[in-house]
Amino acid sequence: MDINSDLEGMALALEWAAKGLYTTAPNPHIGCVIVRDGTVIGAGVTQKAGSDHAEIQALKDAAARGHDVRGATAYVTLEPCNHHGRTPPCSDALVRAGLGRVVAAMEDPNPLVAGQGMAKLAANGIDTSVGLLAGQAYELNIGFFSRMTRGLPWVRMKTAASLDGMTALHNGVSQWITGPEARADGHHWRARACAILTGIGTVKADDPQLNVRAVETPRQPRRIVVDSKLDIDLSAKILDGGGTWIVAAQGNAEKEAALRDAGHDILLLPNAHGKVDLPELMRELGRRQINELHVEAGTKLNGSLIREGCVDELLLYLAPSLIGDAQGMFNLPALTDLSHKKHLKFHEVKQIGEDLRILARFTY
Repeated sequence: MDINSDLEGMALALEWAAKGLYTTAPNPHIGCVIVRDGTVIGAGVTQKAGSDHAEIQALKDAAARGHDVRGATAYVTLEPCNHHGRTPPCSDALVRAGLGRVVAAMEDPNPLVAGQGMAKLAANGIDTSVGLLAGQAYELNIGFFSRMTRGLPWVRMKTAASLDGMTALHNGVSQWITGPEARADGHHWRARACAILTGIGTVKADDPQLNVRAVETPRQPRRIVVDSKLDIDLSAKILDGGGTWIVAAQGNAEKEAALRDAGHDILLLPNAHGKVDLPELMRELGRRQINELHVEAGTKLNGSLIREGCVDELLLYLAPSLIGDAQGMFNLPALTDLSHKKHLKFHEVKQIGEDLRILARFTY
């Protein structure tokens, strides 16, 4: 493939970064391509945590193909790391390889890097530039940036509804409001998340697996249940396979022991009202390296998360149908003044099959 400009080089690096959308967490999704005289001589994507970063993959690819990278240009979607974590610094590898130029889409928000990677490259005579296609690079790693800058995951709340905003009949029937294309698309958003969160109400009503099935992924997201009273049934499907995190406000020694014996983790995070402290849960998930949190819950937990300011983005699928009196999307209090309404901005509106997919971000 010929690369005729920096824009084309970075666009290709972003394509490589997207290959790691389901696999690299908690590391960011990074792509790197190495170009000499308009020809791509090496390319790579960050592997799972503890394995090669994109730059190392690209250098290995170039070597495997018999190419000399000295003097070549590397396009990378995030500044090369400059610290020893699970792997050595990529900046050192690029210096040793003798690259002539490194173009990064963004500076790394990790305080252990934060410009130091590019500074090391420049100090070793490598031409550097930062900022090309930064917006696209940010969107690929919005959760990583959120965790690095706020200590919080990026929280995306998904719901599917009719045009009149109804998600289920009063008897609980909700399958299916949207079409198969929208449902498959929803699994893509599940797959890119580090964890999927729901509430005990949804577990009791629907007994969901809450895993990824409609798209291929080598990694299943962590499953999290908000369950204030630790009411979860040990036979619930969301507990299949172990590893589920149960977040409660009240302890139950016998139930906790049974859950832990089955491979699950219990987080006790009570607030002053005997419910789960949702803002503290978000902080704990940040500490546990959750970049993107995907919420699929019922109207009550949805409303509580929004009221507590815990949601960054709505992922809303709207079907071209009307249901009438039924269950809504969010249990929010009635307002007496429109100035108190929640404000969002449309980020993207796209048709998926017969339905609309709306991404809207809160403007707290």
